[in-house]
Amino acid sequence: QVQLVESGGGLVQAGGSLRLSCAASGTIFSINIMGWYRQAPGKQRELVATITNTGFIKIADSVKGRFTISRDDAKNTVYLQMNSLKPEDTAVYYCNADYPYGLGLFWGQGTQVTVSS
Repeated sequence: QVQLVESGGGLVQAGGSLRLSCAASGTIFSINIMGWYRQAPGKQRELVATITNTGFIKIADSVKGRFTISRDDAKNTVYLQMNSLKPEDTAVYYCNADYPYGLGLFWGQGTQVTVSS
């Protein structure tokens, strides 16, 4: 059974940094696409950034230049380095992993990021 476990969230002041990690386990297959999404109170879940197994990156305009996504396939882990955080970055951050061969898309449980002004 595939599991994704996120870590690294917390409370930080505006202008600060956090690094989120998401480790996948439960299958021997490599992951096609790994990504980060976020959901603020009263809003829909939105894409933050994704990275494919070939290194192609998609990143939201709202975080471009401040957030960086990376992955370590040896550890089945995706990272989100968040710099110059703003109060509007406050949300629950979710990672996901899209597996090949019809295994499907899996989500982590979410980690809270709160940025105080």
